Amino acid sequence: MSAVRVHHPDTLDEATALLRDLDDALVYGGGTAISVLRAQGLLFAQDWVDIARVPGLADLTTTSDGLRIGALVPLRRMETDPQVRRLTPLAAQTYGRVAHPRVRNTATAGGNIAHGDYRLDPPTALAVLDATVHLTSAAGTREVSIREFFTGFQQTAVAHGELVTAITVPRQPERARGTYVKLRSLSENDWPCASAAVLAVPEDGFVDIRLGLGGLAPTTVYLAYDVTPDMDVEQAVDAAIDIADSAMDPIPDIRGSARYKARLGRIAVEEGLRHCLKELAG
Repeated sequence: MSAVRVHHPDTLDEATALLRDLDDALVYGGGTAISVLRAQGLLFAQDWVDIARVPGLADLTTTSDGLRIGALVPLRRMETDPQVRRLTPLAAQTYGRVAHPRVRNTATAGGNIAHGDYRLDPPTALAVLDATVHLTSAAGTREVSIREFFTGFQQTAVAHGELVTAITVPRQPERARGTYVKLRSLSENDWPCASAAVLAVPEDGFVDIRLGLGGLAPTTVYLAYDVTPDMDVEQAVDAAIDIADSAMDPIPDIRGSARYKARLGRIAVEEGLRHCLKELAG
């Protein structure tokens, strides 16, 4: 394995200029995914752009309508920060389910989504919370909905010369109830075999149900439907399972067959929805 050239830009302009001018560069933040993939012989880029010195990327701030999460904010902070817990409790809960504390202390919010793996935990919650990803290049900054960020199997909307600089997340609706269900078939700290983030938002006479599915298709899946006043809990659960079934396309691997994962996916959706509806009922 040949040595890599590590670049240490001091500003965002320097970082984006490097990404523009280098043919095949990797952005290095926490490094948890890159280090593993390189050790497995799956990454061959010779230029790494370490963005640790770039000001502002580790900032976590409140905005008029929610949170702005810098790309280098550790997942552990997303789990424990009082502002995250207050404004977006579903996000805090979901970030707290990633792997184990050692990983969460190192891995970053931007690197997590840039990894693009379909089994990731946070994107399920970010999808139901309607988060936005901010991508910066030498040409400027553009915004992409997290629901459109994952474009294919381990592919994202990040173009050549761009890096994830922030994620903005609207405040979770005050009356909404949410939960994250993660089902594993191997170790406690492993990727999910199937997962579901569920957010139930009361509206005028109905409940807006938002589902984020992880590990059940080549990308994170976002779905939504309404529970109408004439539906009881069982009918709401049946509707959720039906819509989830239509979107599932699990990839078989050592964690289980496609059929097994789909079954767990239905369980995750049902468990999450029943929890949220019970919470709403008080």
